[in-house]
Amino acid sequence: MTDIEFGLDTFGGVTRDAEGKPQHHAQVIRNIVDEGVLADQVGLDFFGVGEHHRRDFAVSSPEMVLAAVASRTERLRLGSAVTVLSSDDPVRVFERFATLDAVSQGRAEIVAGRGSFTESFPLFGFDLADYEELFEERLELLAALLKEEKVTWEGRTRAALTDQEVFPRTENGLTAWVGVGGSPESVVRTARHGFGLFLAIIGGPADRFAPYIDLFERAQDEFGCRGSASPSTRPDSSRRPTSRPARRSTRAGWRCVPRSVASAAGRRPRPATSSARSRAGRSTSARRRRSPGSWPAPSRCSGSTGST
Repeated sequence: MTDIEFGLDTFGGVTRDAEGKPQHHAQVIRNIVDEGVLADQVGLDFFGVGEHHRRDFAVSSPEMVLAAVASRTERLRLGSAVTVLSSDDPVRVFERFATLDAVSQGRAEIVAGRGSFTESFPLFGFDLADYEELFEERLELLAALLKEEKVTWEGRTRAALTDQEVFPRTENGLTAWVGVGGSPESVVRTARHGFGLFLAIIGGPADRFAPYIDLFERAQDEFGCRGSASPSTRPDSSRRPTSRPARRSTRAGWRCVPRSVASAAGRRPRPATSSARSRAGRSTSARRRRSPGSWPAPSRCSGSTGST
């Protein structure tokens, strides 16, 4: 059996008021909380909030925003989109999301990734030259922590752990994903560590990502972790505005996010198309579960042989 779940996520981009002026970061954050509440009321399954550390985005601590959403909702799954794991401490990531899981009655989900920008590296004292190693080591450690057992780990980018326990414990484990932007190596690494695949389709046609889902499922079979989690996709909204005022109000915000992401990554943005319109940083997301409640612990396959 295959189930489709629908959700909404936001980068927390600074929006504009009725007069066209940028809203204060505080107001943007309050608006995001209200959006999460509305998502729960209309029956969506998931609400994700991104992490950024720059002027044009309001949210630097998605877990805090999600905790506020949790206090006003009942069924909505709550996750980051994404937690910038490369410049964070996996121990603190686990502790924060285990706490969110407690206050939300088991609805917290981690979506770990590299992020679309690099401002967090100098902010937190990391060298961009260690970009690959930071993510690889932190993902490996997070996978070990998700087992909620004593952890012994050693790497180059943080202090070693020896038979270390981390608290608080969760009641039923944490669901964890890795946000992937389209690298085959990242897809295989995600399967190797036993995480769910969260495809970040920020621009372009969604069907070009289908081979990555096939690759992920083949890698799951190879590493013996088929069924640990199913792919999730984050496509741009495909509905078109039906009036000129709606087009004007959404076009600028929709265009600015792909452009800013592409600029930060050193590449040209894809041209806008009339079939993909979304508000600034907000997209629909869909993910597939094979059967509700059947996912083992996300770190089940961690430690399997193989390399990305």
